Amino acid sequence: MNCPVTDALNHLSNADPVLAQLIKTHPEPAFVAHTNYYEELVSSIISQQLSVKAAKAIQQRFMKLFDGTLPTPEQIVAANSEELRGVGLSRPKVSYIQDLAQKIMDSDVAFEGIEQLENLTIIKELTSVKGIGEWTVHMFLMFCMGRLDVLPHGDLGIRNGITILYGFETTATSEDVKQIAIKNNWHPYESVASHYVWESLENFPR
Repeated sequence: MNCPVTDALNHLSNADPVLAQLIKTHPEPAFVAHTNYYEELVSSIISQQLSVKAAKAIQQRFMKLFDGTLPTPEQIVAANSEELRGVGLSRPKVSYIQDLAQKIMDSDVAFEGIEQLENLTIIKELTSVKGIGEWTVHMFLMFCMGRLDVLPHGDLGIRNGITILYGFETTATSEDVKQIAIKNNWHPYESVASHYVWESLENFPR
């Protein structure tokens, strides 16, 4: 029996000549799902607009405030904002993390049963949190939940890759990315197609 990624490679190779060439010359993707949803979102907020090295250092200092473990939502809400800022978090990021924690406590964001929800439902729920936008949820769906049918159409790397690969005269827009995906029949393997677009630029986000 074929695995989902093998099915995806066969589908995309037959549907899109551009991707067919990339599939021959670049590594296969590995979208490995895990269930550390809360930790993933906290890390995503901390990492926004930072280098990997800087984000890792801040996250380590953040966890050190809580005896080296990931704090519960209750601990984050109860924490002193200035103490959180002292580990290197900006004022907005402190408010974002505390908003996420509060929404989890209020059950406005719930992880139980999330695997059964459609992508659009998850996007709507998680983008209700301050500081979590559509791009962050796209990454969450792809690299945390391991979903193969996500198109991160607003990602600059994807837009730049599409521009080069499909011969746009100016940088492809989010709408251009959507149209390329439709025209070339990427569904239901948009995540896999995106992997190869990133690889074409050597600009993989993970």
